[in-house]
Amino acid sequence: MTRTASAAAASSSPGGAPSGSGTGTAHGTGSGAADGGTRGTPAAEDLPAAGTPAVRPRLARAASAGLALVAVAAAVVSGLAAADGNKMIAVLPLAAVVALALAVLAMTRFASFVLLLLAFRSSVDLFKLSGASAGNTATNTAAARGLDPSSILAMLFLLASIMWLVSQYASGRRLRGSGLRLALVVFVSAAAISTLGSDRPAASALEVLRILSVVMMFVVLEQLITDRVALVRTLLATYAGMVVPIAYTLFGMLLGSPASEVKGSFTRITGPFSQSNTFARYLAFMIVFGVALYPVLNRRLKVVMVGVLGVSSALLVLTLTRGALLAAVVGVVVVAVAQRRVRLLVALGLAAVVALVAVPELGARFATLGTEQAVGGRPTGNSLEWRLGYWSEVLPLANENPVTGIGLNMTQYGTDAEKQPHNDFVRAYVETGLFGLGAYGAMHLLLLRNGWLASRGAPRGTLESAVGAGALGTAVCFTLGSLGANVMSNVVSMWYLVAFAAAASYVVRRDPATGVVEPVMLRSRDGGAPAASGARPEVAGARRD
Repeated sequence: MTRTASAAAASSSPGGAPSGSGTGTAHGTGSGAADGGTRGTPAAEDLPAAGTPAVRPRLARAASAGLALVAVAAAVVSGLAAADGNKMIAVLPLAAVVALALAVLAMTRFASFVLLLLAFRSSVDLFKLSGASAGNTATNTAAARGLDPSSILAMLFLLASIMWLVSQYASGRRLRGSGLRLALVVFVSAAAISTLGSDRPAASALEVLRILSVVMMFVVLEQLITDRVALVRTLLATYAGMVVPIAYTLFGMLLGSPASEVKGSFTRITGPFSQSNTFARYLAFMIVFGVALYPVLNRRLKVVMVGVLGVSSALLVLTLTRGALLAAVVGVVVVAVAQRRVRLLVALGLAAVVALVAVPELGARFATLGTEQAVGGRPTGNSLEWRLGYWSEVLPLANENPVTGIGLNMTQYGTDAEKQPHNDFVRAYVETGLFGLGAYGAMHLLLLRNGWLASRGAPRGTLESAVGAGALGTAVCFTLGSLGANVMSNVVSMWYLVAFAAAASYVVRRDPATGVVEPVMLRSRDGGAPAASGARPEVAGARRD
């Protein structure tokens, strides 16, 4: 195949650059003598066009050299800033270079771009510039959070995804969506509407963008996961993302000073995140889904998964996050019931006993549930009594606008405690109104239904059945966590939750005979009638890059 033919084939790839960014054709490249002219200076039409194979390598080399120079300059600036102790100046130049490289990847190999984000999103918070996302209105401003590498990454992902989805739609490569997608879109729409009544529109808008990135991740993955190969790649990317958080935490322990925070009388590990709660929720989702996958893995991967689950469970205990621990336990029980694994229930009981004996602080942490504490008291007392008291203070905030809410992320600005509600259902009502609360409740129900249908719709002992059981377990874990924590806009955890939900959506929507999700329609390349079904693999195959 000639280079021109290869370029043409690449331009027709479903995951390539958006429509309209054509590669051009090699025309007018012959010499003057070849078509009857003289051997003098070639005419203008004989010169290589900007998009032809003759020029493209030069442009690629020039772009690579330019990117390398920018990277070196950014590294120098960051190094000097780090030496002066200025974290912002140290991080932002490198973040800009990484964003530029990711943008190039997104425009050329979109599927690889998405998988790369899943593999590294769990590590990005190591470079966070703003403060904690709740209870910290001093360093948690919209400007500070907007400069976080995670926010920059979310914006890049949103822009690339919109361009890719428009390209897919224009070329007729759409796949049928799900009710869960509709609920997610309605909820983020309610969140956007709520900004109209916000006292701090910039803070609310930034929070909307964060939630929108979660919704977009589900929408994109639901379109990308069209067969088993794409499913496996997605799952591998999500678990590859555990390498840095686990290694970072274990390395800190070896040095005797793991990343942690002190709340009251307890020291709780935070991993690469700013809060122990975030680390705990992330670990809970990964543990529950990993437990579901374990029976269908081959022998070598089972050994790896045992190590991952063992270390992750130990780290989850050391976060001393009661809500995430309880949600993870219930999620594992759901998986055990869905897969009929009695031994798993026995192992879970033994593990709980060992954890209580080996980590005395865990029992002491649960004992604080019975202590009295006023709203705004010391952090150790994030007890049920504290939550009930705080909810009674937060709920009246919605009275001024019960339909569309006071604006996303506004609760912590309207209370003396300056904290989010520690209940996402309360938060959905107060900040997005009855409209948002209805959509948020529907989202939870459809997440549960999605996992249930996937686990029931595939033969037992298959990867598809395990994916369904894992999605059901993580959905239960998410719902329980939402009852007593701030989860809805915790992007790093939610990205992995919706990745598992999109995997389950594939299981529900696939054709059991072929294992492929059929497209809604497939227009011919000239915009004519839909192509024959025999052309389907070209669109619905795993490759998007």
